[in-house]
Amino acid sequence: MTHSEKARNYFLDGYNCSQAVFLAFSDLTGLDEKTSLLIASSFGGGMGRLREVCGAVSGMFMTAGMLYGYDDPKAGNEKTEHYKRIQELAAAFKAKNSSIVCRDILGKIAEDKSFIPSERTAEYYKTRPCAKMVEDAAEIMDEYIRNNPYKKEHTE
Repeated sequence: MTHSEKARNYFLDGYNCSQAVFLAFSDLTGLDEKTSLLIASSFGGGMGRLREVCGAVSGMFMTAGMLYGYDDPKAGNEKTEHYKRIQELAAAFKAKNSSIVCRDILGKIAEDKSFIPSERTAEYYKTRPCAKMVEDAAEIMDEYIRNNPYKKEHTE
């Protein structure tokens, strides 16, 4: 099963968009399921349902951080390269979906300003593009990984 299929399935199981993408890559990040889900839990609905950066994009960025990120505060070159990487991933997602912002992607649906998550019903899944967004984010991340091998020590 591909990472995009895993991400879609996790989303359809009820995980938020960020959790779905980040968890799909746990085979590469080395994080256990619970840790992955806890880390990503705040980013669903465009960051706690604020409708800011799409949660699928946040999940993709967290995956990139685990695989390619830096941890030395003085690592200027690594920081620059990582920010470039994040901007490339964002541009690829934006090219497919016109935006990386949840409220732009959801359109009228985003007018619901409540902090209460919507119930996952058949209508919910029919009216939201989120399953496609998690698939797209995972596909973009996979393509990036294929073209840019990461260092194993990032995940050990």
